[in-house]
Order: sequence, then structure tokens, then C-alpha cells
Amino acid sequence: MTFLDMLQQAGRQNGSMLCVGLDPEPTKFPAALKGDANKIYDFCARIVDATADLVIAFKPQIAYFAAHRAEGQLERLMEHMRRVAPQVPIILDAKRGDIGSTAEQYAKEAFERYGADAVTLSPFMGFDSVQPYLRYEGKGAFLLCRTSNPGGDDLQNQRLASVDGQPLLYEHVARLAQGPWNLNGQLGLVVGATYPAEIERVRALAPTLPLLIPGVGAQGGDAVATVKAGWRADGPIIVNSSRAILYASSGEDFAEAARREALRTRELLQAARA
Repeated sequence: MTFLDMLQQAGRQNGSMLCVGLDPEPTKFPAALKGDANKIYDFCARIVDATADLVIAFKPQIAYFAAHRAEGQLERLMEHMRRVAPQVPIILDAKRGDIGSTAEQYAKEAFERYGADAVTLSPFMGFDSVQPYLRYEGKGAFLLCRTSNPGGDDLQNQRLASVDGQPLLYEHVARLAQGPWNLNGQLGLVVGATYPAEIERVRALAPTLPLLIPGVGAQGGDAVATVKAGWRADGPIIVNSSRAILYASSGEDFAEAARREALRTRELLQAARA
């Protein structure tokens, strides 16, 4: 199955647009695990087990593992997710952006070492920084387009000189991803939940691409506004929540609390779609 096939199946099977972001920070772990980087796998695996039937995707953030020399734990976690939730696609949040042989190595890392179904990328260096990932048949790649951080305005909201007028940079990225860059239908876009008007604009420019939307929960994005701006019957959205779910409780019931928060968020998103 391709990434898009998996995404559609998980969305139907789990009745969900929710993605759980796996951003493990040992200092925030519950008391029995707190501060122990060797327990990253144990913490994340319990979150996965508690939410696997509620999500459209999981999104491990590679920096949270690499910073603690926990790449081996990430490999174990990827295997665990494929074993207990084979229907749920895994998006490796790496935001890579390089060219040539270096991009080829990053693609190999994402799809061969970790076995991800999709990866996040920075398109700043152009199409040849994206193309090596598209050589992996059926895999997905999400390009940063209009991100949720305030500093995104520094570049993404700048106007370009163009024969088509003066599009904003993020609008240009959306057009490229919907059109000439999307050779095999593998591309999606990252747009932040903190900018629902921009989500709506991206959706107008890229009506069928999957949108990965971080920023709901701890970052303050409005779940209802996000769904109304981005969801279309032929244009799926993947709404990510990380900290609000991972750290819903600091007690021994952290996995159960994560499930309750994931269920609440899933239902909120579904209600907004209806």
C-alpha cells in the first residue's frame, strides 16, 4: 500500500483526522520514568498502545530521540508501531533539506533505516532537494509551506516577483507541490493550525494534497477552525497534537490520560467536519 492508501484506510478505520506527535522529553515523563532517557521507548510505546485505534497517523520527531542518543530506541519504536498498528502510517518529522548525495542519504535514513511511510522536508533548496525522496515508490513527503511559528513570516509571507502577479512564498510552494513537483502523487504540505486563514488559502491552491497540520493543543491552534479551513472530501488533513496528549497526566495513569485526551480531540475534529 502507498502512503496515501494507508492514510485513507486509517482515516476510515479509526474515524480520525488526529495524528499523535511523539516528542519524548524525559524531564516531562511521569515519576517512575522521569529524567531517564533510557525509558524513551517505554514511554512512547505505551502512548502508541493507548491511542493506536484513535489516530490517522503517528509522527515521531527525530530530534527528540537524537538529542538523547536514542536513535536505537526510535528504531525499536518504529518496529513496535508497525507490529501493533500496521494500518496506521508513520510520518518521520525530520524537516530535512539538502541536495544530491546528501539528500539520498537522508532519504535512505527515513525510509530504509527507520521504515517511515512519509517524511517532512524543507523545500528551500528547490526540487532537487526533494526528488531523492520521491524515488521511493509509494512513500510520502510533506513540504514545509506555512508553518505555525511566528518567525514563519520572515520568509513564508514574503512576496515574489512573478509572471502570475506577486504570490507569497508559501503560496508558491503550494502551487509547486500541487503541480509540477508532484510527479507521482507523493507530496503533501505542512501548514500550521495557528493560521486558519492561510490553511484555507493553501487548500484553495492545493485542493487534493494531504495537509499535515501541527499546532493544535499546547501551541494554541483552534481545532474547529483548522478542520473548517482545511478538510475537503478529496483533500485529507492530518491534525497533529503532541504535548497535550503525551503529557495529559504526570502520574502512573499517563497512558490512560493520553487516550482520553486523544479521544476528546478526535471527537472534536470529527464534529467540526460534520
